[in-house]
Amino acid sequence: MQPAIYFDPAILLKAQGIRVAFLDVDGVLTDGGLFYSEHGEALKRFNTLDGHGLKMLQKAGITPVIITGRDSAPLRVRLQALGITHAHFGTEDKKPAALATLQTLGLDWSAAAAMGDDWPDLPMMRHSAFACAPANAHIEALATAHYVTKAKGGHGAVREFCDLLMVASGRYADLLEAYTQ
Repeated sequence: MQPAIYFDPAILLKAQGIRVAFLDVDGVLTDGGLFYSEHGEALKRFNTLDGHGLKMLQKAGITPVIITGRDSAPLRVRLQALGITHAHFGTEDKKPAALATLQTLGLDWSAAAAMGDDWPDLPMMRHSAFACAPANAHIEALATAHYVTKAKGGHGAVREFCDLLMVASGRYADLLEAYTQ
């Protein structure tokens, strides 16, 4: 099966060699809205397309890492279901968390991609070899990104990011083929 997906070749060149992908949560994996129950518990909505993209990203040999300023039980449950083992919770200063993960994985910024939507994500995005922002990100994140997704945060933006990284890695077609046989 010939893949239907297409990305600009210049963007794919910029995204080659990525081995780790840092992702924010609110506004990236979610739409940025926060719902609270009557007991004060934060509830979050996640997109299943994004989740499958993160699973495929791992199969492509790219490690997803969550770095978020918040911590919540729903997020931890979702990450566990996706098999994501690298995560930093309650982290406002995201660059040191990303750097610590790079050191743990034996990588440097040249092998890193980052997806963020607001000011706290900018240092992580600026140091990574490839930066991405969802369509509804803050203007400064949009200006920092090498690629802006067509989809909004929480509505398939992470899947688009994962697909781009899989195409750039040369793994998209064979992973798709496994599903279409």
